[in-house]
Amino acid sequence: MELDPILLSRIQFAFVVSFHAIFPVFTIGLASFIALLEALAFKTGDPMWQRLSGFWTKVFAVVFGMGVVSGIVMSFQFGTNWSNFSQATANFIGPVLSYEVVTAFFLEAAFLGVLLFGRDKVPPGVHLLSAMMVALGTFISSFWILSANSWMHTPAGVELRDGIFHVVSWSEAIFNPSFPYRFAHMALASFLTGGFVVAGVSAWYLLNGREVETNRKALSMCLWMLLIIAPAQAVVGDFHGLNTLEHQPMKVAAMEGNWETQPRVPLILFALPDQENQTNHFELAIPGLASLILTHEWDGVVPGLNEVPVEMQPPVAPVFWSFRVMVGLGLLMIAVAITGLILRRGDRYWRTPWFLQSLRVMSVTPFIAVLAGWFVTEMGRSPWLVHNMMSHADSVTPSLTGGMALFSLIGYIVVYGLVFSAGVYYLMRVLYAGPEDERNTGESDSDRPKRPFSATHVPFELDEKSSDDHKAAPQGGK
Repeated sequence: MELDPILLSRIQFAFVVSFHAIFPVFTIGLASFIALLEALAFKTGDPMWQRLSGFWTKVFAVVFGMGVVSGIVMSFQFGTNWSNFSQATANFIGPVLSYEVVTAFFLEAAFLGVLLFGRDKVPPGVHLLSAMMVALGTFISSFWILSANSWMHTPAGVELRDGIFHVVSWSEAIFNPSFPYRFAHMALASFLTGGFVVAGVSAWYLLNGREVETNRKALSMCLWMLLIIAPAQAVVGDFHGLNTLEHQPMKVAAMEGNWETQPRVPLILFALPDQENQTNHFELAIPGLASLILTHEWDGVVPGLNEVPVEMQPPVAPVFWSFRVMVGLGLLMIAVAITGLILRRGDRYWRTPWFLQSLRVMSVTPFIAVLAGWFVTEMGRSPWLVHNMMSHADSVTPSLTGGMALFSLIGYIVVYGLVFSAGVYYLMRVLYAGPEDERNTGESDSDRPKRPFSATHVPFELDEKSSDDHKAAPQGGK
């Protein structure tokens, strides 16, 4: 069987991007949380905020390092697997990626050192500034990366002459039609990821009675934030969908499993798309609801996949199901945030075991939702690398063989597996030490109190007592 270099190159890039994406989407949200903690510490002088910030800064450093290592490879692949694309888009992609390095990466790298090691070496105001600059750097980085990626979906401000893209308007190219929606969507996804991870970890500590007051406040902050961000993400997602319908109708058709251009398109809850026969099997749908959502009219016409030949259609089944995974998890996040609001009465949000356990489980769902969203975005653009202007077949390196692509793919999987294993090992050590490790700085490991991994040991009563009872809860499990 002959190996397809285009397919293998796409799988390789998808693997690398998917592996890398889970790290920045977490660090962007976490950096803002750390900056808020530093601001509270600076304003109040309460050492609790310093301990909490110091702990999550350690987590940030480990994840940030894993993100840097995994992200370096992506730029190499432009040259090794997609040289035609690199040559054709160099006038735009090259400067944008260099702007990301100069304006964001250097900023993050410089101030991260101060944030990590400058607590007792610089004035408190400078330390707060370092946290704010790191948070700002993460957003600047995502700005340039999403601008470049959005341009590939909605190219603007360029002319294609002799197979080369020439920039005619930098403002139109950078702020291309889909960029504002995709940037807002990813920013909110980052806050959701950071919020649910902090909430899940704090819930685990509360179940084990560790630094109860500290983690109770961290959980409370996250639940308030999630109550705002989760519904806001649904609203931004709706605007993003309308923009996608305007500029990439075949992607939306694949997301909806819609084969025929027609009014009153149903919202399909479940189906098995059959691209070969251009139909759905075992379809369960709500009549007219897709038209209402996408056009805001019951009789709105939604384009169908039959408007283009089969070979020009995106892979329908992966896009269809990835979209439902993303939306389903988003609705679940909203439900959890509302549940947290209901449990505010009587301070039950931090003393209800089943809710704390659910937060532990929910800590992984934002990563799944982000990956599902990326699958929808990138596979839905197929067969184009630059939408309607440059296909995957035109972009791949001419001399690349299937064997070469397979060899590098296997290599990346092995190396990334090692990186991920080492990163998770050190991350778990940081999480196991917990916020109280900041209180115990200077003690040897043998002097520190041992903490069980199991959530079955609960050294304080988790029930629905009045909100005043938490004042008597033991601190740090001591």
